Amino acid sequence: MPSDPFTPGLVAGRLPLGEIAANFADLHKPLDDHEALVAADRCYFCHDAPCITACPTSIDIPMFIRQIATGTPEASARTIFAQNILGGMCARVCPTETLCEQACVREEAEGKPVLIGQLQRYATDRLMARGGHPFQRAADSGKTVAVVGAGPAGLACAHRLAMKGHCVVIYDARPKGGGLNEYGIAAYKATDGFAQAELDWLLGIGGIEVRYGQRLGDGLTLESLQADHDAVFLGIGLAGVNALTISGNDRAGVSNAVDMIAALRQSDDMTDIAVGRDVVVIGGGMTAIDAAVQSRLLGAANVVIAYRRSKAEMAASGFEQDLATSKGVRILYNVAPKAITPNGIRLVRTENRAGKLVETGAEFELPADQVLRAIGQTLAGAPEALVLEGGKIRIDANGRSSVKGVWAGGDCALGGEDLTVTAVAHGRDAAEDIHASLQRARHV
Repeated sequence: MPSDPFTPGLVAGRLPLGEIAANFADLHKPLDDHEALVAADRCYFCHDAPCITACPTSIDIPMFIRQIATGTPEASARTIFAQNILGGMCARVCPTETLCEQACVREEAEGKPVLIGQLQRYATDRLMARGGHPFQRAADSGKTVAVVGAGPAGLACAHRLAMKGHCVVIYDARPKGGGLNEYGIAAYKATDGFAQAELDWLLGIGGIEVRYGQRLGDGLTLESLQADHDAVFLGIGLAGVNALTISGNDRAGVSNAVDMIAALRQSDDMTDIAVGRDVVVIGGGMTAIDAAVQSRLLGAANVVIAYRRSKAEMAASGFEQDLATSKGVRILYNVAPKAITPNGIRLVRTENRAGKLVETGAEFELPADQVLRAIGQTLAGAPEALVLEGGKIRIDANGRSSVKGVWAGGDCALGGEDLTVTAVAHGRDAAEDIHASLQRARHV
């Protein structure tokens, strides 16, 4: 087993290739035809369906499930894609347990919701496997729109604009598109190169050009984009990472969880990804869960998530927390990092006193040869002309920024929730407003 020469505690190939492949298999086995019909039959097809309200993209869930139940899954997929063009990925990664399925009447009555997410995957996979594209472009409008960022918000915006007949140029800093879907989601949630397959399928609408290696602020300015295009949409995500301001933070073996997740997604077989024997992940969101679970799947013997607040306050859903513990991850609540030591990490216990989180003074140390920071990401590279609020680009209900002719959406914008589905809604809705704005300009 080769070791990383810079971090002797980290070892690549802790498990044989076959075991790693089995560990990173699809998290949810796809439904077959019979299973899909049985699952669809449980839907009440509510007239005033709460699941629709709970979906950030407002998919007509009873309609698409009814279409599955009547044996027309391709029509079902078109119902989904009309609202959420990344419905295939969302079916895999959406926290349905806290969105549509939590609102399901069956969940309220029986504690067992309709399998909305798995049914959505069944329908979208069926249509995508047929090839072709379910939508056609309108006549060429003669207008061009720049979309910065080929993540969920940017792709949803670009696709909707292309449908309207506009020509779109997507600029992305990385060598691949997909954004969060390609670089930021656990490998067992998006297997078999699905993010790239979905991207290629989406681009099948036509009228969209993607230019990779184009970073905003690095030879690409907002002013130049405005000069070259009729409108601009920013879906630049959150490229920065919050700093961990404790001693020892620069010790070998301490790194950002997002970098580890991205490396896993870009690896061919994951035997080249080094992992510690004793791993501690600091944080309480989805990134922390993904990094911790994948550390275990790579062969780490002991993995601990250290979260400073209570279980109920953890950003990761109950389902994700249970998934982590089922894989052997230990979650410590109400503990905060104090220092990275030569042998591990020193933590202090916390508690809530009169609504304020305070340290109790009770400290203890955990052994760790790898510490992964998952304490949140920040906006980086936003043009100075934009007004920020709460560390994000301020936008109105239509996605308009403070700069005329510039829209924004997804994680970089106010209201972004680190969810693919929310980013899709932002991009789609901004595209509708951009289209309306371009139509008005044409008739002035």
